[in-house]
Amino acid sequence: MKQVKIDNNVFIPMPVILVGSLLKGKANFMTAGWVSRVNANPPWIGVGINRAHATPEAVIANAGFSVCFPRRADLDKTDYCGMVSGAKVDKSSLFTLFYGGIKTAPLIEEASLNLACTLVETVSGPSNFFFVGEIREAYAAESCLEGGRINPARADYLILTMPDNTYRSLGDEAGRAWEAGRKLMKK
Repeated sequence: MKQVKIDNNVFIPMPVILVGSLLKGKANFMTAGWVSRVNANPPWIGVGINRAHATPEAVIANAGFSVCFPRRADLDKTDYCGMVSGAKVDKSSLFTLFYGGIKTAPLIEEASLNLACTLVETVSGPSNFFFVGEIREAYAAESCLEGGRINPARADYLILTMPDNTYRSLGDEAGRAWEAGRKLMKK
């Protein structure tokens, strides 16, 4: 394929999550796409959030947050959470909530996967904060499990692509990790 130079502010496909926090004592959720595991043991996850949102203040004040993976069935509510600010709109009744041991990390019963995190580090960028949290508790919908592990197809995860601003879901399996490349290994 021929390669051409493009703008370096590139967006890659991103998992869609809801960042949960307690904002002024109420559960609040903000849609985000800048999320990644950043450490294996202990398990850490990182989330990038623009400073202009109300969520960073809540994450810092509570020293914790949740990362909830919504399903396609909740696409409308998920998108709404990214369109309105928790500073102006109460989003606490959009989902069925529950809490684990971290009472400042609201979790969503309808989500495929919920991670309750304590704040480990805050990296301050020019426009965004990058919050690193230790995953202290993980909850998964029973219907998404297969042999005690999450089956991604059953989890029905959402992915955001930009600049077309489109939500997508996982497609067909393309190959097996740590297996597909074996045919290129020298014997």
